[in-house]
Amino acid sequence: MMETPMASTATSTPTALTDSFGRSITDLRISVTERCNYRCVYCRTGQGEASNHAEPPAEPLSWSELERLARAFVGLGIKKVRLTGGEPLLRPGLVEFVASVAALGVTDIALTTNGHLLAPLAGPLRRAGLTRVTVSLDSLQPESFTRITRVPGGLDRVLEALAAAAAARLWPVKVNVVLLRGYNDGEIEAFARFARERDCVVRFIEFMPLEEGSLWSRARVVPMDEIVQRISRVHALDPLPRKPGETACRYRFHDGADGEIGIVAPVTSPFCNQCTRVRVTADGKLRTCLFSLREWDLRPALREPSADTLAGRIRRAVAQKEERHHIGEPGFVKPARGMVQIGG
Repeated sequence: MMETPMASTATSTPTALTDSFGRSITDLRISVTERCNYRCVYCRTGQGEASNHAEPPAEPLSWSELERLARAFVGLGIKKVRLTGGEPLLRPGLVEFVASVAALGVTDIALTTNGHLLAPLAGPLRRAGLTRVTVSLDSLQPESFTRITRVPGGLDRVLEALAAAAAARLWPVKVNVVLLRGYNDGEIEAFARFARERDCVVRFIEFMPLEEGSLWSRARVVPMDEIVQRISRVHALDPLPRKPGETACRYRFHDGADGEIGIVAPVTSPFCNQCTRVRVTADGKLRTCLFSLREWDLRPALREPSADTLAGRIRRAVAQKEERHHIGEPGFVKPARGMVQIGG
């Protein structure tokens, strides 16, 4: 029998959640599952569901635990919630969970998905309270798409999902493109045209060292400057103001065409000084940075009767949030868990 998330309303006045560097934490990313139906080369080893980890995936938090977790964060001033995975649409009950988060008073609820299962669920998710969606799409060429995702025939389903998201008014529709030298770096200009034609936000993301294997190297990173220069040769760009906590440098087309370009450049242009986010893994570990080497287990506090126990645990973790990551520096240590376990 499928568990049903509990709906409730926030009863306490939100108080600021601030780290030791004065950054206000307003964004929460919740991973609802480690499972994924894709095995993208920049994330998975391709060796099966359990990947290359000796331990099987931990039991995910129940929907009721996730609802209590979200309520605690909202009570601490969280204003934006993004649901991630793995692939979040693989877990039954997601629509109901979105409704329970919306019932807490959260008006900015987003979803990151590979899009494979999104088309029939876009409408129900929107009606439940989802406001935005980000879909991963790393190539517009079927053969390249299959090479990167290792899922034959998936491109048409993702394109269908983008159309369904737009029709459901999950706006603006964002498309995430992880650029890898030697895989899809020849499609930058094509994705710029795609943004203009589809009136969507295409966000190029620099390849980060979070994959389960050993594909990452600095040489595979396509830097932000190159992306801007190549697009500008065919479509002039104007920079847009960067909002507080925003991860992407944003550009509009100078000629007034629809669509937008974003570039998330954690390798060549880190944005740590204005980070406003924390994330919780599917098994209930709080991570204060994507590259954290420490996790805070929230499951015991979730099972305590007092809400103050959980709130206190969250506050103590946030107080120790890292000042920045150290990608590319001598001594950099990659997190023990890959992106699929951390939550994208």
